[in-house]
Amino acid sequence: MLRAMDSAVSGLRAHQNKMDVIGNNIANVNTSGYKSQNYTFKDAMYQTTTASSNGQSGTVGGSNAVQYGYGSVTGAISTDMTSSTPSYVGGFNASINGSGFFITKSTGTGTNIDTKVTADNSAETISNNLKAANFNFTRVGQFSVDANGYMVDANGNFVYGFQPLGNNNSTTLTLDEIGNPGYKYGTTLTALRAPALTGSTTVEAEARLNFTGGATQLKSVQIDNDGTVKGTISFNGESKNVVIGKVAIANFQNQEGLMKAGNNNFNASANDNSGFMTATMPGGSTSSLMSGYLESSNVDLAKEFSDMIVTERGFQANSKMITVSDEILQELVNMKR
Repeated sequence: MLRAMDSAVSGLRAHQNKMDVIGNNIANVNTSGYKSQNYTFKDAMYQTTTASSNGQSGTVGGSNAVQYGYGSVTGAISTDMTSSTPSYVGGFNASINGSGFFITKSTGTGTNIDTKVTADNSAETISNNLKAANFNFTRVGQFSVDANGYMVDANGNFVYGFQPLGNNNSTTLTLDEIGNPGYKYGTTLTALRAPALTGSTTVEAEARLNFTGGATQLKSVQIDNDGTVKGTISFNGESKNVVIGKVAIANFQNQEGLMKAGNNNFNASANDNSGFMTATMPGGSTSSLMSGYLESSNVDLAKEFSDMIVTERGFQANSKMITVSDEILQELVNMKR
């Protein structure tokens, strides 16, 4: 067979792969939080008939290599992780204003990980623990509260964050305490859930909010730009505001190294190329949120359609090369007549 036909076949396959990537990008032009992919080619293996050799000074001249190529193959399919335009939709939604991901998980609400760096709990250990927990990471902050009081995303995955703490780091707070801006948050990453109302249901000073028990019914819920999730409960015939917690934002040393998992989710593992991972609260060095917004797809339709035209012409040229190679082989076969 002709090398030209082999090269053309590999070119057809490579251009078809690029067309698949372009088609997937265009299909997700209106998918919230979608990150477009870019396809690049690389040349395939070579057959060397004459190696490159150095000339001997003053006696023999040097010669360049003689090599026959075998077409092109997939070079890389990279993900463009740049942020896209947020769209206001209102409600219990949020968009990350910068880099980072919401942390979710489909099962196992008991997955609690301490994110505080100590002598016995280094930043590297925390990163490894977070990756080993098999979390999902998403840019789409489309939230709701399920029947059990848990904060979940559009896929029904539990949303993780940091719960408020009372005096002496207690997970039980009074109604007065939860309304005081002086309370703090824990450092343990946990599935956010509405607290259970215990104690008195008529005397505010004796009422307690327990963040480790069941959940009380929320009349409404909202999320602020600093990641604070607030709800409204009914107490003694009045509406009282309570804080459920703060959503966590995950950051990676190399976010392009994450694996797409479908349903607007990314996955990380200990052996991937995403690098060091942290889980922190929004604000400061971590990106803040835009309450009521959802991030749009970052697909550039103009670029995708121009790439489609170029890819189609490349496919057409390679198919023409197969036709020409077939004609050459036909002439070779007809020589016997």
